[in-house]
Amino acid sequence: MARTALLVLLFLALLIELALTIGGFLAPDLLLTKFGVGASPDTRFMAFALAWLLLLVSLVDAVALWQVWQRQPHYATLCYLLGFWWIGIGLGLYLGYHRLDNLLLDSGKGLLIVLATWQSRHTSRPLVVV
Repeated sequence: MARTALLVLLFLALLIELALTIGGFLAPDLLLTKFGVGASPDTRFMAFALAWLLLLVSLVDAVALWQVWQRQPHYATLCYLLGFWWIGIGLGLYLGYHRLDNLLLDSGKGLLIVLATWQSRHTSRPLVVV
């Protein structure tokens, strides 16, 4: 059950990241407006640079999703990395810019991934009696 929840969370996170990535590349003005930033040459440049970062995060998410799907033994490393990454982004945006929506979306997503990863690892280990 925890593995299934982790797979679903990673898939949904991948969809969100890919949507933001595509928006950053193909419709930077729309993406900037959605986040309350005025479109100028400088902000379009930053949207383009951010889109590349989002593409990297999407690739890491896709690899983590593949590792969980394939039951790779070290899948938790990338899952924890992504979870804590998103928790940090959400907290940083909330504390720095009072963006409650980012706190709920990013930190919530990250916390759910961390908890699902922990639960998945906890329930998949065989009980060893010494």
